[in-house]
Amino acid sequence: MDGWPLVAPVWFVVEDGVLLFNTGKETAKGRAARRDARLAISVDVEEPPYAFVQVQGTATISEDPDELVRSAMAIGSRYMGADRAEEFGRRNGVPVSCSCACSRRR
Repeated sequence: MDGWPLVAPVWFVVEDGVLLFNTGKETAKGRAARRDARLAISVDVEEPPYAFVQVQGTATISEDPDELVRSAMAIGSRYMGADRAEEFGRRNGVPVSCSCACSRRR
């Protein structure tokens, strides 16, 4: 609320060139994305030769229940494996969540 940027780790997937993550609507990330749609996201590789990419873009926020479950399943599959995707989708794709799609700034 005081204008400081927020930095927080997120699980994500990239779909059609758009970085997608879910977060709680009332978390610091959710409130910040709704207040100001500009996002900066950094992804690093934690093993040699160490690398990173930074994405600056604009968030499009969805609270559609079907999209929340679908995106949570895709993200869960990436991090926990396809066999646990539905479990994570049902747990994380809930009405108090929002899905943030970060489209790259041109």
